Parts: sequence; structure tokens; C-alpha cells
Amino acid sequence: MTVTASKPSEPGPEVRTTAGALRGSREAGLTVFRGIPFAEPPVGALRFAAPQPVRSWDGVRAAVSYGPPPPQAGVFGMDAPAAGTAGDDWLTVNVWSPDPAPGAGLPVLVWIPGGAYVIGTSSLPEFDGGRLAAGGAVVVTLNYRLGIEGFAQLDGAPANRGLLDQVAALRWVRDNIRAFGGDPDRVTVFGQSAGGGSVAALLAMPSAAGLVRRAVVQSMPGTFFSPELAADIAAACAAELGLRPTVADLSTVAPSRLPAAGDAVAAKISRWRERWGRITHRPIPFAPVVDGEVLPTTPWRALADGAGRDTELLVGHVRDEHRLFSLIDGVLGQVTQDQAETALRELAPGPDGAQRYRTGFPAAGPEQLYELVNADWLFRMPTLHLAHAHTAAGGRTHVYELTWPAPAMDGALGACHGLDVPLVFGNLTSGQPAMLIGEPPFPEAEALSGRIRAAWTAFAADGDPGWPAYDLERRLVQLLDTPSTVTAYPEETSRLLWQDHVFPALPLTDR
Repeated sequence: MTVTASKPSEPGPEVRTTAGALRGSREAGLTVFRGIPFAEPPVGALRFAAPQPVRSWDGVRAAVSYGPPPPQAGVFGMDAPAAGTAGDDWLTVNVWSPDPAPGAGLPVLVWIPGGAYVIGTSSLPEFDGGRLAAGGAVVVTLNYRLGIEGFAQLDGAPANRGLLDQVAALRWVRDNIRAFGGDPDRVTVFGQSAGGGSVAALLAMPSAAGLVRRAVVQSMPGTFFSPELAADIAAACAAELGLRPTVADLSTVAPSRLPAAGDAVAAKISRWRERWGRITHRPIPFAPVVDGEVLPTTPWRALADGAGRDTELLVGHVRDEHRLFSLIDGVLGQVTQDQAETALRELAPGPDGAQRYRTGFPAAGPEQLYELVNADWLFRMPTLHLAHAHTAAGGRTHVYELTWPAPAMDGALGACHGLDVPLVFGNLTSGQPAMLIGEPPFPEAEALSGRIRAAWTAFAADGDPGWPAYDLERRLVQLLDTPSTVTAYPEETSRLLWQDHVFPALPLTDR
């Protein structure tokens, strides 16, 4: 979709927020406001602190450009654009509205970007909210602190600062979205991968209670850390700089330099296999910390105990969650028997998990077994277990699985991790995930994207995406494909293999 910004000579739309007036732009029939601060820059005296309310300003503030991205890890070269963007006003939101009248009462969709808790910024072209907002919702995207800044367990700092940033953004939405045509009582938070894990964490956080009516969790990772594991990882990161994992020490390091320490630990994470366990198999140095205060318990435990029972939930995953990572790791089509056996031994649930996988998938070769156990451990089963916990506690849950294969590489990537993002936003020809679709996009991709956008918007409006709610007997889910169908959850063998598993906060010695 081509978006044409308003000409400089055209007066931009203006709104008044609790902190001051904003002037945005008109684009493709929408009003758009970018780079709105929802908290003070977390630098200087506020470095590694909980987010603080943004100070008011006089006059009318221009809101036509994205705010600078938070410091990023070097994954996919994300550190370069972040380092090249001036400013430390990382904590900003962006708003797309089809009707900015204060009484419009439109449903609101608030997007939390993913990226393994180390990369991600709302300015990426794949997160442009124009096409999604055109379906009748106010779309908000946000930034939050990542890596060491947002998730390292540091002496003298609150845990889960990145999650606290998200709570601060949701409070901004509650207090201001009416001015953009949104209904503060119909706020849906949605996110994919680490963004989905963040959404699940928010459901378990007392500080987020009452801020959202509905939630969408896409491909939630199962990695939540114990304080001991998180502290040990933080110590290793600080040691890369010859420092201690304290606010006093790390505050001496410029924010732009800090991600490199996390990158260095991730690059040699196998050294800590005996201490850090499963996360070293798929390098994951940062994740939400179950600290007992900011995040009292894991999302699965919290939802099973009734947290979020009144929050309607839409949750799902893609079929081939690990295929993209196999490509990135250079093993796609080349997985050896030894690699498959290692993955089964490390990741399959229970003492006989590896054998149960072989028995459950008797025709699977090393490649399929490798992908299945990786996908189940990291994304598919954590996501399904969240749906189960919410449903069992009396919450209303809708479940989907994306099974439509990406056209890229003649379909070799299947329905891979991240494929849902361009389909949800409708940005099929821009951004990294759009490379999975191909250019120009297939007509069936446009059609499927339209159906998915309509489902997400309908869910935000009234809690019904257009298919039956999930229950623990029939387990009906929507298969998003061409055509889409409703059927019993199709990954039944994996479901049974993992049905007795509990996803705990990962301990320091995960063996």
C-alpha cells in the first residue's frame, strides 16, 4: 500500500493530550500522529528506572516523524539504524485513526513489536498501521526498552523495565485515546513473538490490570526467566565490559554501546550450557523475569489461577514456527541425525520425551523431528497452553493456526515464524517479513490478509473474530489458509506429548 503524506502547506490535524497539543498528518484518508512521547527519556538520572510520566509542553508539538528506536542488538543489522538515529526519546507511540472525533468510540488495537526482547521498533515499515486502521479501528504502535536496558536483572533497578514501559504506554492510551477517536473501554493489546510473550506477561501483571479489554497473543515464546538465571546472564553481560551488573556500573556505559555486550554473550552462549540449560540451544539471553513483584508468576500459572478471566483472548501460532530459524542457522534441508538427537534430548518434555517424539511421528526424519521439537518447545505448545489455561479458568478464548505457506523459496519456508505479521498489518510489499510474501504479492496473500485484518478488527470491536470459541473437549480452531476452515486443533500428537508439561520460570541450572 502506498501512503502519501500530507503536503507541508496543508494544515495537519491537531489533538490535545494530557501533556499538550499535537499536530499530525493526513495520509490515505487517515489522521496519523507519530513519535508521541508517553514517558520521559530513560537516560541520565532515569537510566534503568521505571518509566516516568512525560512532562507537559507548551504550544503545539509536531508529531509527524517516528521517535528514535531504543538501542538494538546487532541481529539482522538492527543496531546500525538505531545507532544512526539521534535522540534518546525512545519511549513513544504512534497513532493511526480513521475518525479522530473524540466521540467516535472506535475500537483500539495497541501493537507491541517482537524481536527476541533485543530488537524491535515501531518505525519498521511492516508495522505501519494504515491498512489495519482503515478497517475501522484506531491503531497504536509503541517502543519499549530492550536487552540489557529493558530486561537485564540489575542491582538497584526494577525488574522487567521493558514490560513497565508497555504498561506506561497502555496508561497513555487509557488517558488519551478518546482524543484520537478511540474508545478507552475497548482496548485490545496485540503482539507477535516477544511481543506476544509481552502481551501474555501483561495479563499476569498487577500494574496492567484494567488497562485492556482484549488481548491477541501471536506465537508466544515459552521463555520466562527466574531471577537467579536472569542475574547470572546479567553478570556475564557486565563482565564483557569489565563491570558489575549494577545500575551504578552500567550507567557509565553509553546506551548505544550496551547492546554489544549482550551480543557478545549470545555469540558464545554455549559456554554456559551447564548453567543456563535450554536457552543456550536457541540463543536467548533476555526474557521477562518472574521476579515475584512486577511479574508475580508465569502467564500460564496466572491465567490458570484466574488472572485475566474477564479479558477475552485471541491466541495462535503458525504451523512451521522453526523453519525460518533453520534457514537463518544454515541448516534448512541439512539437519543431521546428531543435530536432531541433540534437539530431542535437550527440548522434548519428560525423561522419555525423545522416544515419545519418535513414536508419535514414526515417519519423520531428522529434519522434521528437529523442526517439530524446536517449534513445540519455543512457540507452539507455550501458545496452546496459554489458551488452555485461560479457557480452563473460565475465560473466553479463540484459537487459530496459520497454515498458509509463504510463497518465498518456492514454499520451502512453509507457514514460518513471522509470516503472520505482514498478513495482520496488510503491509505485503514492505519490511523484512514482506520478503516472505514476494513482490508483487500473490492475490491469495491479499485476500488472506484482508480476512485476517477483518478478524482482528472484529475481535477488537466485540470479542468475536468470526469462529467458535475454544473449549477443552472439541478444541476447535480456525486454520488461516486459502480457504480457511474451522477444525479440531490439528497438532494433536504434539498436544498430547506436551499435555502434562508445566512451563516454569527457567532456573539457573536447567537440567
